[in-house]
Amino acid sequence: MVVLDCVDLDRSAAFWCGALGYTAESSSTGRYRRLLPPGGNGVELLLQQVPEPKVTKNRVHLDLRVPDLEAEMARLVALGARRITDDPVEEDGWTWYVLTDPDDNEFCVLQPSEKLAGY
Repeated sequence: MVVLDCVDLDRSAAFWCGALGYTAESSSTGRYRRLLPPGGNGVELLLQQVPEPKVTKNRVHLDLRVPDLEAEMARLVALGARRITDDPVEEDGWTWYVLTDPDDNEFCVLQPSEKLAGY
């Protein structure tokens, strides 16, 4: 399980469920919301409501590996993500962008080169 702080549980749940294809557990209450992967296979995401906004860079972040980088960027921005890098970063056969979720938590969307695609 990965825990992610947020100010607004509903907004964050809507964003991350849309971004990851997860569903919010209906029995989640209080200041926590469990997001479950499709079919139960994958890492659970626990949203934890906190009163303060994020101030500095995350020390841990999610990397979303995708087959079509530009299409996924458009989809995530439409869901409410904000671009941090305007141009893609390219390193060691990978291409990626850095974005933030609606609570300014950083995450990356990356695509391997064709040579690394089977990696």
